[in-house]
Amino acid sequence: MGTYGYAAPEYVATGHLYVKSDVYGFGVVLLEVLTGLRALDTDRPSGQHNLVDWAKPHLADRRKLARLMDPRLEGQYSSRGAQRAAQLTLRCLAAEHTNRPSMKEVVAVLQEVESM
Repeated sequence: MGTYGYAAPEYVATGHLYVKSDVYGFGVVLLEVLTGLRALDTDRPSGQHNLVDWAKPHLADRRKLARLMDPRLEGQYSSRGAQRAAQLTLRCLAAEHTNRPSMKEVVAVLQEVESM
């Protein structure tokens, strides 16, 4: 815990960990998987250095999500599955830890996405 770019906002702000603090970090990893980009990269254009800050607004928009997806996937994925994964990622990245899903729920949604 505490790796910049993966640490939950409440941990960065207060140093306190909660049960769902790790869910935030997992959400960052999910975002990396969806986009093919690293959590932090100063080689990206200004405003895009922090993946979460840059990508979060695009996750809820179907048209923007398609442009956000890792081009190396070459469209070989279910668009419904990508949308569901994006929704899960947004929930994992919720600013308030109480609004994040449990890891049990994360696993259930990922199994649902896998079956799509």
